This record gives sequence, structure tokens and C-alpha cells, in this order.
Amino acid sequence: MGIAAMVGSPIKRREDPRLITGQSTYVDDIKLHGMLHMAVLRSPYGHARIKSINTDAARKHPGVVAVYLAEDLKGAVGNIPIAVPLPGNITDGMGRRSPLAEGKVRFYGDPVAVVIADNRYTARDASDLIEVDYEPLPAVINLEEAMQPGATLLYEEFGTNVALGIHPPAEEIDKVLQQTVADGGVIVKERFVNQRLAPAAMETRGVIAEFRKADKSLNVWSSSQIPHLLRNYLSEQLGLPQHQVRVVVPEVGGGFGSKLNIYPEEALVAFAAMKTGRLVKWIQDRSENLAVTIHGRDQINYLAVAATKVGTVTGLKVHVISDLGSYLQFFTDVIAIAFTLPMVSGCYDIPAAYASCDIVFTNKASTDAYRGAGRPEACYIVERALDLVAHELGKDPAEVRLVNFVKPEDFPHKMVTGAVYDSGNYAPALEKAMEMIDYKNLRAEQAQKRAEGKLMGIGMSSYVEICGIGPKGTIPQGLYESARVRVEQSGDVMVYTGSSPHGQGEETTFAQITADEFGIPIDNVLVLHGDTDSTPEGRGTYGSRTTAVGGVAVLNAVQKLREKMKQIAAHMLEASASDVNLEDGNFSVAGSPQKAVSFAEVAAVANTSNTLAPGIEPGLETTVFWEPEACTFPFGTHICVVEVDKDTGEPEITRYVAVDD
Repeated sequence: MGIAAMVGSPIKRREDPRLITGQSTYVDDIKLHGMLHMAVLRSPYGHARIKSINTDAARKHPGVVAVYLAEDLKGAVGNIPIAVPLPGNITDGMGRRSPLAEGKVRFYGDPVAVVIADNRYTARDASDLIEVDYEPLPAVINLEEAMQPGATLLYEEFGTNVALGIHPPAEEIDKVLQQTVADGGVIVKERFVNQRLAPAAMETRGVIAEFRKADKSLNVWSSSQIPHLLRNYLSEQLGLPQHQVRVVVPEVGGGFGSKLNIYPEEALVAFAAMKTGRLVKWIQDRSENLAVTIHGRDQINYLAVAATKVGTVTGLKVHVISDLGSYLQFFTDVIAIAFTLPMVSGCYDIPAAYASCDIVFTNKASTDAYRGAGRPEACYIVERALDLVAHELGKDPAEVRLVNFVKPEDFPHKMVTGAVYDSGNYAPALEKAMEMIDYKNLRAEQAQKRAEGKLMGIGMSSYVEICGIGPKGTIPQGLYESARVRVEQSGDVMVYTGSSPHGQGEETTFAQITADEFGIPIDNVLVLHGDTDSTPEGRGTYGSRTTAVGGVAVLNAVQKLREKMKQIAAHMLEASASDVNLEDGNFSVAGSPQKAVSFAEVAAVANTSNTLAPGIEPGLETTVFWEPEACTFPFGTHICVVEVDKDTGEPEITRYVAVDD
């Protein structure tokens, strides 16, 4: 009986037994002899000048080893890195930060000082003994007020809170909107607030650092989504060669984009380890998590949409105001520009679309990539636009969507906003969702309940999302992914990936890919990740890209080794490599299936080398780097039914269907 195909099979995740039985190791589970602990003193003000800091009492507190301020970092620790410094104010330094506040704090929770002590409780108690003389300043919280002349400035030297404005000429789109109305159509305008969200992974952030003075090597354990990028940037910040910095990412209890950053604490813990010569550990508490880990969303969107009497959208005009918060983190400045603006047309063939943007600093925690990173915001804008058109024309929202979808024969399709969609067939997804939820009868039920004075709403959203982030030129660092695959003498296979899965299941999916291509049992494949000393350079896990980009790197590496194994098998079987097939873990000659050698036998020959054909190197190992030519654009439709209690306002989701492609 043959080995069952793995890709697409509903197998249980290989990671889960250790996760659900509590046998995984997270950063806080690592407890080593002589370890010190760090506590961070944070600003209680949203905006204030630092007039003076007195650390005498903290330094004298029993158990305290060291106290560090911004002045101690000068010349030793660089600024927090960002991935893509946009031109203008940002390139000139606006929004850049030292790991500890210098002269001024700009949001509640801004780190001011750190205490290193023999346990976390002593460190925390001693941090309360630090006396900081603040001069409170007005804090600018309202996004649109922050843009006005005379607003309180976070960075006075720039004379504005606006980091960058993108305002293409709007004359053409305005003509389209006006002409639609002149032709008997409608125009609808609206202002939306896409509220700020705070990620709250089950595991908060945590960092441990060890500096070995003998060889000047720095070992860092971090709850991170980007081990190699963290290694690279820490080496820059600390002035160490990359080969002397090792980052290990153990189990990660949730990231959602919030751990796709280099935060102040990584550099601070490493600096403290280098100064004290001891292991130093910092574990974020939940209050810190909510206050200082990046936040998501926080946009104001202005919309104008025009449509004909039958519901065909003729023009869409969108202005996005994006709240950066107080400082730039890794992708803070590009979320709205790179991911919201190009996707505001959604699934729809809108002939004229216009998108402009202002990205603005306020006295709040930084925003950055979180659960879709700018793409859900774009989806919300265009889906509300279609709903508004339907309401204005008295039409069903599904009908308006069906009229406006990009047709399947029009793919690949370049949207007027610049995005190029590779494929799509949107109408069947909507129609399937409507069938699943019994849409026609659902509308009749809604009408009946409303007639009875009850509140029942039906919401729908047809989405398309830019995924598989990785094409060349996307960011200066490159967004390729990597894999190193080795077939051991025993026939077992080791897969080392530059991706850094933390719940996505790639220990299973990458093993499925490998097992299928080699025709071997999945139990013979081990997937390893998260250690910069043993895995090839990669870009981490985020942006709906790990299987689409990292998985292809694994596939390509496995296929290269499979071809080499065919050559070795051909020599063993005295046949041509073109006549050798690999199936169910056996290499056989076409037309003579009884003439075969096993996968393990070929692996043994490859690794012992004595009987290899001339010109074939011993060993079975290869490393592949891969970056896609373009992104992918998955799509689908979700429909939700909500009933609201008129007396209490309590909502209840009564039905929900989702169709995803």
C-alpha cells in the first residue's frame, strides 16, 4: 500500500502535543544560574520634558546591581531601527528614538530608566525610588487636531506633526463624481473612524541576554517573529559583528504583528548584560503590554463614492489620516501607504479611484503591523462604500456587489490604485455564502422582525487581501525566504527554515511538503526554526507569507535534492536518471518497477560516498533562497447576522458564514 499524499490531508498538527500538554519552553521558562532581572521606569505623562533624574536611592537599594539612563547609552546603543524610512521628515530623523527617553517623553509608558537587580521584584521596587522631575506639556491626542496650525508639537524642530502627506491631483476624480450626479446617479460621502486596538498575546514580550566577554559573543532569547532581522539590527545597535550575535526564539505565545519589531527592551537587556557580565532577563507585565507594545489601526477615513442608478460604482475618492503614535517602530510609517491605499478598490472594477493620505504623530503609543496591517482598514472603507450606495439606491447590498465585481476573465487585473491582482472569481464566493445562510429567507425574517419592533441586522463583506508579501524591492532588506534541507544517512530529513512560525503550523505544513516530494512518511521529517546560528538567513513570519514564500523555498530545496538522489539511484540501478521515478519512498526504473532501491538506501550511499558515480559530490544538503515575483490575492465573503436587545443594547451574533478562497 502506497504512502498517502500529505499536502491537503487533514492531519493533526505535529506541534500541538507539546503545546497543549505544557511541555513547550517560552522565554519566561528559561531560568539560568546567576540571572539578573530588569525593570523599566516609564513615564506617567503623555507629554513632558525631563528636567532632572535622581537615581541615588535606587542605586543604594539592596539587591540592585545597576541603574541606566539615556546618557549611559550614548555611543554604546543606537536608535531603534525602522525598516523603510520614507522621504522627507522621516528620512531627516522625525520619529526616531533612543531606547531610553532623552530630554522629553512623548507617550504614557515612554521608558526613562532601567534598574538591574537580583530579582524582578527588587528591580521593580527600586524603579519606584527613582525621582524624575517632569515639566508636563499639553498632549495632542486628537488626530485631526494634531494636524492643525498651532497644535502642540512632538518634534518642535520640524514645525509640524505631519510626517508625510501624499496628495495626488484630485481634479479628474472630482469630475467623475460630479458627472455621475449630472447623469442621474448618486454620490455618498462619509467619515469613518477605524479605532485603535491593543494586541494582547497570551505571552507578553520577553528578552534574555548573555554576553560572553571571552569571545565577545552575545546570545539573546526573545519572543519575536523575526529572529534574523532582530540579530542583524541588534548587531548594528550595539556595534557588534553579526557573527558574534545569536538570537534564539523559543516557543512564542502569540504575535499577531506585535512581535514584528525591535523594541527598546531588546537593546537595553543586551546592553545591561554587556555592562554587568551577567545574564539579564526582562519579562513584560500585562500593563506594560497594553501601554507600550505597538497598537494597531487608528485611522480616520474620508470617503466619497459615486454610482449610477443601477448601482455601478463610477468613482471612489478616499482620504486616509493615519495615527503613527509617538515614535516610529519597524513598519509604522508604511502601513497606510503601502497596504491601505493600494487596496481601497477591494474586489470591485471601479474605473476611477483616488486615494490620498496623511501620516501624523500624536502623544500615543506607536502603531504598527497588527492583524492584517492596513489591509482590513482598506476592506472596511470599500465595503462600507458599497453598503452606502445600496442604502442610497434602495438596493440589496449583495446586488450592488455582484454588479461591481471584477470579472474572472479580466485577470490578471491592474486596479486603478496600482495593485495587480493575479486571479479571482468573486461572485461564486458571495453566492455560496448567500446559499449557506439562506439569504433570501433571511431577508424575509429580518423584515418580519423589524415589523415587530425587533432589531436584526445582516452584514456582509466581500474581501480581497494582498498576501505572500515578498516580491523583490518591497523593502530595502528584501523579503525573500530560505530553507536548508539535509537528508541524513538514515534517510531521515532535516528542514531548517528562515521563517519563524509561532502558531501557524509550519512544523506540520513544511513537513507535509517535504514528505510528499520525497515520498516518505511525515514522521521521518523534522522541521527546525528560530535559531540564527543554525537556520539560514530569513525574514520571519508575518504578512500572510510563511507558507506562500517560505514553503516554496522548502519545496525548491527538496526538489533539488530529489534530482540529485535520482542521479545516485540511476548509478546504483545502472539506468539513466531520466528513466528513474521516485514513488512511495522507492527509486525505480520506468517499466521495471521491480528494479528499485529505497530512499534510505540512496541516502546511505550518498553519505558514505564510496560507491558514488564520478562527478557527484557526497552528501545530501542544499540551501535555497526564494522571493516571489508578485504577491497573491486570496478573497472571500463573510455574512453575519446580529440581533440587538432594544432594552439593554446587548448584541448577539445569531448566524455567521464564511467562504474563503
